[in-house]
This record gives sequence, C-alpha cells and structure tokens, in this order.
Amino acid sequence: MARYTEAVCRICRRENTKLFLKGDRCYASKCAFERRAHAPGQHGSRRGKLSEYGLQLREKQKVKRSYGLLEKQFRALFEKAERQKGITGANLLILLERRLDNIVYRLGFASSRSQARQLVCHGHFLVNDRKVDIPSFLVKSGDTVALKEKSRKIAFIQESLETVARRGTPSWLELEKAAFQGRVKELPAREELGLQVSEQLIVEYYSK
Repeated sequence: MARYTEAVCRICRRENTKLFLKGDRCYASKCAFERRAHAPGQHGSRRGKLSEYGLQLREKQKVKRSYGLLEKQFRALFEKAERQKGITGANLLILLERRLDNIVYRLGFASSRSQARQLVCHGHFLVNDRKVDIPSFLVKSGDTVALKEKSRKIAFIQESLETVARRGTPSWLELEKAAFQGRVKELPAREELGLQVSEQLIVEYYSK
C-alpha cells in the first residue's frame, strides 16, 4: 500500500496550518510550524496569491492530509457523501470522523491519527466486542470501541490517555478511561466537529 514517508511537518507548513500529525510534539515549542510558519522550499516564504482553483485544491489537500488518506480513498469517500441525503460537504466531514482510526485518536488512545491507524491495523481494538483491524471501518451511533485487555499495558497508549485532556474529547463521544473504552453517543453534527475547514471548496473542486 502506498503511503507518505517524508517529514510530516512539511505538510503542515505547506497547508499553512497545524494538522497535528506528530501528536504531542505539535503542542510543544519544537513544532516546526511554530518555528517556520511558511511553505517549505527555497521560495516558500515568497509564494503569491492563490487562484480560485488553488484555494479549492489547498482545502482538499488540507483535509485529506489531516486524516491521512490517499487521493483514491478520499475521492471514494466524497462520492459516498454525495450519494447521501443532506449537504455533501458536511456528509464528507462526518464520514471522515466516523472512521475507526479517527475514533481511536479522538478518544485519546493514540497521540496522532497515523499512530491510531497502526494500532487498529495490528488488531488492538474491539468494536462491540468484535476485533476490527480495518482503519476505514465506519462506526455507528451506539457503537463501543474498546482496547483489548492484552494491549492495556502498552506504555504509549497509557501516556496518550493521560494527555488526552490537552485536546479534549468531542461531545459526541464518551470516554471511560478506567475501562479503556469509549462509546459513540451519537453521530456528530457539522457544528460539533470544530474543524476550521471550508468544505464547500472541496465540493467545488470535485464538481469541476
């Protein structure tokens, strides 16, 4: 499977926003975006004004990279959102939030989505008491996501749970830290996501 293996801090600098791709490091003074808040490359600090297409592309890339998806995966999710009732852009963001790797990250079991994806792939989590090792698995309202008992002593998972208060748990999720599990109380509404994203630009990009 293809994946991005270069320095992820370059991605935040290219998109001109923090995407929190390196966990706790993004909250520290060592964060590359804090030290060099301009696009990477020799002429990164002198890039000009973006065209309408450029704005749409950057917004799409920002969301795609934030959730760690490849173009084919992201496009398939957009088409699924387009077939659903309601507003396509909001549907897309809600589908992204429903991914199991994102739920694991949001609950605080991992410090970044890439770490959460790895944990899911290695079979550390149960959804409604059944092992699920597919990061793109879409959870539903009422589902319970739990860490397997054998995995509860993993040091970095415990560390991540201790620092989850730094970014907070979304209102539509419920974390039971002592039981190493969380529950999806309800599917989120667009206003509950707290994402600084103009999803309409993504819809316009794919509508060309």
